[in-house]
Amino acid sequence: MGHGQPAVGVLGEDRPVNRRVQGLVLALAVVLGLTSACSPGGGSGADTPATSPVTSSTPTVAAAPPAAPPLHACYALTLAQAEAPTSAVGPVPCTASHTAVTIQVGTIRPVVDGHLLAVDSDTVQKQIARRCQGRLPAYVGGNEETRRLSRLTVVWFSPTLADSDRGALWFRCDLVALAGHDQLAPLPGSARHVLAAAGALDRFGTCGTAAPSVRRFQRVICSRPHTWRARSTVNLPARAKYLDKAAGAAADSTCHDVESRLASDILKLQWSFEWPSRSEWDAGQRFGYCWTPDPA
Repeated sequence: MGHGQPAVGVLGEDRPVNRRVQGLVLALAVVLGLTSACSPGGGSGADTPATSPVTSSTPTVAAAPPAAPPLHACYALTLAQAEAPTSAVGPVPCTASHTAVTIQVGTIRPVVDGHLLAVDSDTVQKQIARRCQGRLPAYVGGNEETRRLSRLTVVWFSPTLADSDRGALWFRCDLVALAGHDQLAPLPGSARHVLAAAGALDRFGTCGTAAPSVRRFQRVICSRPHTWRARSTVNLPARAKYLDKAAGAAADSTCHDVESRLASDILKLQWSFEWPSRSEWDAGQRFGYCWTPDPA
């Protein structure tokens, strides 16, 4: 979890995959309408008969690669299925209950620096991740802050190694909503520009079962029972080290101001600043969350 937000799938090592060249060439032959035939011819010489039998082979037509998945299809995926690098789950009607919708289908570019890489290589998977994550803002709408505070993210799938050997070069980006640590939330019949709607974060925002500093804290979607809410995000200095005290103190002061504007009793302020996780920080996230109570 592409599968924002989560990186989905198991990323393999980059490596040239010579065994995949045959499948790729066969796929190109289908597209170009090429077939091949061979006719061994006879030579001439002292020991060669004047006439020799001629044999011919039947032209071999390469099997078409598996078709790419449909755009805008809906799926009833579990979180485990959404986190897998490939998917064999069939679509369901978008009018039925579903947890994922395909927002982009594209073509993998597996040749890098003259090497043909496997679809599960780290480089190819990062390529897919960038393209899927880049599609998310235009699809869900809202501004950067709204998207940061939402539980909407994108996951991605690529063909199996067997299908890629046959020439499949598609990738699929699905929109999902994280309900909790182990479950996806249902999506509306149409999720396009869903974060541009009034009150979108009341349904798809990030909330908590307790304050982030409490052991029993769990992050949940705001449509579920909760007691705290992520109200805003705070950008951290680009040169700050992880858990830097000065940067943390400045962010905490910003969160205090957020709660001061919201609280009905200035003498009973409660707030919390949450740093990104270590893995999020290492992946480049340079903002944290301001949390305040949300008993409603």
